[in-house]
Amino acid sequence: RPISGQSYHNALQSEKPQVAHAMHLSDPSQIPPATREQVARQVLQRLVLQAEIAEAADRHGLIVPDSVVREEIFSIPAFKGTNGQFDRALFNDRLHRTGMSEGRLIELVRQEQASRVLLEPIRDGVGAPDVMVRRLFDFEGQTRTLDLVRVPFESQQVTATPTAAQLARYHANHPWEFMAPEYRHARVVVLSADTIGRMLDITDADLQQAYQAQAQTFSAPERRNVQIVTVPTEARATALRAQWADANAWAQVQKGAGTDAAAVELPGMKQTDIPSADLGRLIFAAPADATQGPVKSEGGWVVFRVTGVTPAHTTPFVDVKQALHDQLAHTRAQALLSDRVQKLQDAIAGGGLDSIPADLGAVAVSGELDQAGNTHEGTAAPIPGSDAARQAVIARVFSQQKGENPTLVQGPDNTWYAVSVDGVTPGHALSLAEAGPRVTAAWLAAARRHMADQQATTFYNQAEGQGGLAHVAPAVPGLEHSQTLSPMQPAPEIPREVAALVFRLGKVGQSVMTEAGDAYVVATLTAINHPDPTTQKDLYDRVRTGLTQSMGEDIEMGYGGALEAIVKPKPNESALRAVMGEVTGSQNTGTGQ
Repeated sequence: RPISGQSYHNALQSEKPQVAHAMHLSDPSQIPPATREQVARQVLQRLVLQAEIAEAADRHGLIVPDSVVREEIFSIPAFKGTNGQFDRALFNDRLHRTGMSEGRLIELVRQEQASRVLLEPIRDGVGAPDVMVRRLFDFEGQTRTLDLVRVPFESQQVTATPTAAQLARYHANHPWEFMAPEYRHARVVVLSADTIGRMLDITDADLQQAYQAQAQTFSAPERRNVQIVTVPTEARATALRAQWADANAWAQVQKGAGTDAAAVELPGMKQTDIPSADLGRLIFAAPADATQGPVKSEGGWVVFRVTGVTPAHTTPFVDVKQALHDQLAHTRAQALLSDRVQKLQDAIAGGGLDSIPADLGAVAVSGELDQAGNTHEGTAAPIPGSDAARQAVIARVFSQQKGENPTLVQGPDNTWYAVSVDGVTPGHALSLAEAGPRVTAAWLAAARRHMADQQATTFYNQAEGQGGLAHVAPAVPGLEHSQTLSPMQPAPEIPREVAALVFRLGKVGQSVMTEAGDAYVVATLTAINHPDPTTQKDLYDRVRTGLTQSMGEDIEMGYGGALEAIVKPKPNESALRAVMGEVTGSQNTGTGQ
């Protein structure tokens, strides 16, 4: 049961885009070599496991009838036509485009069905023990409360002035804090619908036409806020109107309308929103802040009051001219983008970034930037595009070798870009003189942090010695009493570092101290509330289901691993090294499984 080099390579290629997306990279070429090798080994392990399970299904004599294979293939959405039925012509076309024969597909489906028949009883036969479910339910449903006090670093007042010797010592002991970043000088070309749109000539006539076509968007009809009561009889409606003398009576009107009446508020209604055309005309003809009715309607007798009026209005052309321009330019540019991309690609291939025609709509920028995308002045480098596109370009600048030929790459938001790196200034440690005021600021920050640590430690020792923060005398300033929190529903005002430690405490009255953000926090556990399975049955059942599923997957994986002890894989080391070398970009990689 061979795993060919080609099938291994194909599986790797299909996995790379998912890995790049998970790592927030614009394209798979930016995946670090170590990660690529790790992914390659995981894919190989998965292919081996699939082959092992298929082999085990054969050994157990599991036979999948042709009818089951046929039904499975016929149910695949990619092979169904517009009528929802299996389409033979579409089936043949899809197989041809993917380079797979019909026989190979049938073999794979039969193999997958046999593996499913083998694995499902193993996985589905698992049952989570009650004691395990109860313990996990208690952990997930348990709530706790705590007292805490925060000691922010910035709240500490440092009165001492550092001496020259202290600054020199701090600089020498913390060299990583005073580093000049690596800068790269790069030329970047960006092409997108936005860059093309900036060069398009959108006439006033075009804009006026677009404005007229979207007139409904820019013309808002009158809207009214209405309070309305519907009752069965005219007599009751008349009584309600007499009771409804002013706007302050609405609550009393609602209360006194009766169970067989309907009293509702309708904010921001257009006339066309009101189901009864006759009632709609009356409401939109009525003055504001005056009770109207009774009026006979399809649903009964109506009394109403208009409480607010937003007049109809039209947004002037001049106010939306720029938005219309951007909209038209973007739409037209989108239609041009594909052709411009091809022309830009040809231009770069023919002469690099120096041969790009000016009429393509591409934007070229150049200059030095660091890995954060900033210039020497600390401002953002002027790379056009969205934040995601900018980050992709910056990542490319710092992953591409100096002097490497530029290549057009598709990035986020349908942005295309090419990069040429022509200068690298390595990062280096700053001397004490170069670091200057940064050393003083860092020394003062460290002093404030140390003072905060001392203050928080004092609170912690007092809490431990006196049974909690609430019992410390004199009272701890700034003491907070938390809302209930649980592992499933953390309290947003409680730092996660504190919450994680609090759920490790075993009894009420214990305290913890930790750093959270820009402060030290001391917390005392004040209550533990255990959940009741009888009153939280949904959570209990959800925990049981999740635990059972997890155990089933673990046992399934354990079974798959055990199969390798029965039929050991026989690797072709040279083929494996070749694939691994291609993946990592180096032929000096160790052998795989």
